[in-house]
Amino acid sequence: MRKETFVFFPLLLAVALSLCLGFAGAASSLQPGVKLVWHYYKVHNTCANAEVFIKHQVRKFWDQDKSITPKLLRLLYSDCFVNGCDASILLDGTNTEKKAPQNRGLGGFVIIDKIKTVLEERCPGVVSCADILNLATRDAVHLAGAPSYPVLTGRRDGLTSTAASVDLPSPSISWEEALAYFKSKSLDVLDLGTLLGAHSMGRTHCSYIIDRLYNFNGTRKPDPSMATSFVTEMRKLCPQRLKKGQTDPLVFLNQESGSKYKFTQSYYSRIQSQKGVLRIDQQLLYGNDTAQIIEEFAAGFEDFRKSFSLSMSRMGNINVLTGNQGEIRQICNRKNN
Repeated sequence: MRKETFVFFPLLLAVALSLCLGFAGAASSLQPGVKLVWHYYKVHNTCANAEVFIKHQVRKFWDQDKSITPKLLRLLYSDCFVNGCDASILLDGTNTEKKAPQNRGLGGFVIIDKIKTVLEERCPGVVSCADILNLATRDAVHLAGAPSYPVLTGRRDGLTSTAASVDLPSPSISWEEALAYFKSKSLDVLDLGTLLGAHSMGRTHCSYIIDRLYNFNGTRKPDPSMATSFVTEMRKLCPQRLKKGQTDPLVFLNQESGSKYKFTQSYYSRIQSQKGVLRIDQQLLYGNDTAQIIEEFAAGFEDFRKSFSLSMSRMGNINVLTGNQGEIRQICNRKNN
């Protein structure tokens, strides 16, 4: 979107959010060719209570461990942005997507496996792992404070998964590079600014930000886009890595959410205060379009919530398999037979 057109961002957001109010219709119309269905398993009378079963299991896990929300969000992102939302990230093997360096530290697999076991007992061979991942993520994010956005269903599971296919970008890229990547997945600048809001909770390894703290772009100085007080704070949590084999601690992406793992707009207000943990987070402040998104969402939680609904629905539509494509796995971490 060009700079001169984005001065009307509040109007564009209003249009996008009004589309979101149409839920299923809006989500499917934005990406023609996607053959997903609202309440697919109920409509086709194959597993009418599938979504109820999934929601119940997610609630049980979430009551024990609130961190399942960012884990499932990252797992879904890692699946949909690589070859589409086909549950290929769930497949085990010596050279599968799980093994790619970009997917280090992924979690949430046990949750999906447990839900699949429950559904196989009630509706064998019917509910895809790809749909389970999308629905479970929606339910977990809702428990954390996000809206219960619409998830169209009817996806089928992919048959291939290779580490070489994983093209997930570094969290240190510029906002321009991030936008180009999102556009390659048929998503836009509003999706970029919105979906990065998932960083309102969760953790990351110090190794992803250590250069910002001590030697940004080889300057032996911290990233100038970080508030001085924040650099001091983060250096206490992430000491310089001077020895081979030194530990790589985890830090919260949003200290205000922390271990509560709450979905809030504080991510955007922290970026305004130059307290974005990952470089890509802070970079959003330096694009004309993305800066206006930051301002809008920092000031209005409901705007962020509604836009999140729309963008998550759009992400869930990336290159889905339907009809006779792929398969319905009996076990999520391996192909049938």
